Amino acid sequence: MNLTSCILGRAAQSRFAGDIRAVMSEAAGFAAWVHADMHDAGTSRTYYRLAVDSARQAEHSLLAAYMIGSLAAFEIDADDPVLALELLAQARRELGERPPATARAWLFSIEALGRAAVRDAPAALVALRQAESAVTASERAAAPPWPWVFPFDHAKLAGYRALVMVRIGRPDEAVAAFAESLSSAQPAVKQRGMLMTEIATAKAMSGDHDEAFQLVSDAFTLGTTYGSERIIQRARRFRRTYEGPMTNSVRAFDERLRTTLVERRS
Repeated sequence: MNLTSCILGRAAQSRFAGDIRAVMSEAAGFAAWVHADMHDAGTSRTYYRLAVDSARQAEHSLLAAYMIGSLAAFEIDADDPVLALELLAQARRELGERPPATARAWLFSIEALGRAAVRDAPAALVALRQAESAVTASERAAAPPWPWVFPFDHAKLAGYRALVMVRIGRPDEAVAAFAESLSSAQPAVKQRGMLMTEIATAKAMSGDHDEAFQLVSDAFTLGTTYGSERIIQRARRFRRTYEGPMTNSVRAFDERLRTTLVERRS
């Protein structure tokens, strides 16, 4: 961010200013993600706002919509899905009347997650169907439009479908969708940790309590190993909301949680 700011200060009136502001937007978006991983919500929001402002100054509506959509996904994760749905409407206004199919697929997927988070299962399923249609349309494109680097394909949509099914209480469909998603591409380490907590939730709903706590324990290990406060907090949230029987697996996780958190504070 500092480097881009210095370059922009020297080239603000040049023909390269728009490209530099676009780079600043992406750098700010990544900084927002890093702070979200640190569980620093306030700083993350600040960087997301900077990312959106920089994209608009660059006059790149698709990049602005991407950053607003990323902020919407962040707000869903931060338990404010109502705000997220408002942001998604704003992202669509940025895109205009003929958005690329990839952008439509991604935004509908995030909307499905937001609708599920406010317990509107019918609307969530409608958004998933719209995302599916957009993914099929995007397959006819030669390459995804920047700032997407990789195609938003059916495997990635399956990951969103799994998250939606967890939130609307359909654990069997969630587990099947997770399997479909993971069979096509292996997520990055921290993303895998987040997915483990989601699969654990689905398993707990199905009554597979020991397997659920094995998954969340593995996720907790990744969180502590890679210093991801976001994964650690997600594992703690899973434990707080768990209402199943007090098995040996639960007791073992509780003891590990207490020990680790005491060590981190000392």
